[in-house]
This record gives sequence, C-alpha cells and structure tokens, in this order.
Amino acid sequence: MNKKIEIIPAIDIIGGKCVRLSQGDYARKTVYNENPLEVARTFEDAGINRLHLVDLDGAKAKHIVNYKVLEQVASKTNLIIDFGGGLKSDEDLKIAFESGAAMVTGGSIAVKEPELFLSWLEKFGSDKIILGADAKDGKIAVSGWQESTELSVIEFISEFYTNGISKVISTDISRDGMLSGPAFELYSEIMKTLPAVEIIASGGISSMDDIYKLAEMDVPGVITGKAIYEGKISLKDIENYNRF
Repeated sequence: MNKKIEIIPAIDIIGGKCVRLSQGDYARKTVYNENPLEVARTFEDAGINRLHLVDLDGAKAKHIVNYKVLEQVASKTNLIIDFGGGLKSDEDLKIAFESGAAMVTGGSIAVKEPELFLSWLEKFGSDKIILGADAKDGKIAVSGWQESTELSVIEFISEFYTNGISKVISTDISRDGMLSGPAFELYSEIMKTLPAVEIIASGGISSMDDIYKLAEMDVPGVITGKAIYEGKISLKDIENYNRF
C-alpha cells in the first residue's frame, strides 16, 4: 500500500479515567483503564505520534475539567495531543494550551458562538484550531452529542473553510463506539466538495480493513478508540502499518 493514513488513538476521560461511550451516551460507558497516562505510554511505545484526548466531563459541564490529565500526558510523553471537550471560553483555551495541548478541537462552540471560534482561529492559526463536525443523520450535533441541529455537515464545514479552517474531525455519532464501520459515504462527500480540507475520520472503526479503505480514499487521518481497547485492532497492527 502506498497511500498512508495517520492513525490517531483516542483517550476519552470521565472522572480522570480512560473510558468509551456508545453513540455518545453517558449512560453506556465502559471504563478501560484507571490511568490514562499508562494508556498513552503504550501508544507511544508502539511508535504512535499523535493522540486525540477528549474531556467528556468538560463536554457535559461546558468548561474544561480534566486538564490535569492533559498536563500529565503532555509532560510525560512526547505525543502530539489534540484536545477537545468543554472548550467554551478564552480561559478554557488558555488552560488547554498551557496544559500541553498542541491543538484543540471546537465543535459546539463553532455552532453556538462562531465569532468566538473564529477569533481563536485568527489568534492561534489553522494548525492549532481544529473544527469538530460531529454528524447525526448528516446533520451537525453538539454539546457532547446531546443536541441535534438542522445544519448540514457539508454546509457547516464549507462556512468555516471559507474563514480559514483547514483541519476537520468528523465523527458519525450513530457509529461511534459501535464498531460498525465508518461513514465512508460522508467522508467521500466532504472530500469531493472540499478537497483542500484535511479531514480526520472518526467513529465506527472496527478493523484495520476500515483503515485501509479510508487510506485508499486518501483520507489523511483516522481516530480510533474502541477497536483498540476491544482488541479488534492491536498496537502491533498499527506499528506494522506505520513501519511499511
């Protein structure tokens, strides 16, 4: 295979622990490890460079909560961390960057307070600010996926693309944590409509075959969580993929 995709493991945090939700439902939570730093170190040992760290408590509370976990992982590994969940103010962003985030992802804030989100984009640049475009039935969902909107995913991304965004993480909520395969059609449509956007696929990854297929589509990055924690994708698989 000559097309490479960056494989980005996810660590989702509730109460300082590494968890996964099914379809964004806080009532359907599985705790995989009490120690997120331990998990992050196993990723780094497997040759992984980047981590997607999500503060699920923050997403619910609407302000950053688990910044100490971010600080610990950032200071004790060399992983490049993109951080999301509950970033709703300049102060939240300041805490995230001071705690070691290389990049931050804003989804709900981009829907509800686009001017604030665009001010972050202007201040920090498109390398540090990622647009979170979480989808439910092709429409944008916000607030830790607890609210749906009438905004179409493509229109939403287009609007921010014209304002300078270049990186987008798009999660299909109906598939997230379900190991049911990613939203290939959605990513294909985004890439066809907005070829210059760096799209990171997220949600539903169930095997390395899903990752190979996304790579064949020229999707630049993919986030996977549950497939790793449930042993559907081994760290050895990722190590071997990155090596060749």
